[in-house]
Amino acid sequence: MTGHLAEAIHAAQGRKALNLSVLNLQGISSFTDYFVICAGTSARHTQAICDAVIQDLKTKGASPAHVEGYNQAEWILVDYLDFVVHIFLERAREFYDLERLWKKAARVPIPSEGA
Repeated sequence: MTGHLAEAIHAAQGRKALNLSVLNLQGISSFTDYFVICAGTSARHTQAICDAVIQDLKTKGASPAHVEGYNQAEWILVDYLDFVVHIFLERAREFYDLERLWKKAARVPIPSEGA
């Protein structure tokens, strides 16, 4: 797991992201190595998670290549090329079910907050 990926996970945990999961897409995806998937309880919560990820990684010298969905905040995508952070409202996460769509991807153990 890259340092920036671990930082993104830690930032999401710090904003109380729900149901955090990380998929290893190496060897099965041509566009990224990992998905970080989590949910928020409201549009403002998903935006706060997004803001924390972007700000924390910016302090480490990483900026996203692309951010999509921030204003609607139902599904925010933050693309760091090596990994993509998906921040959903719960109903959207259930509907799109990325874990099912990428079921061949290995689940990455997530370090506990503060580790």
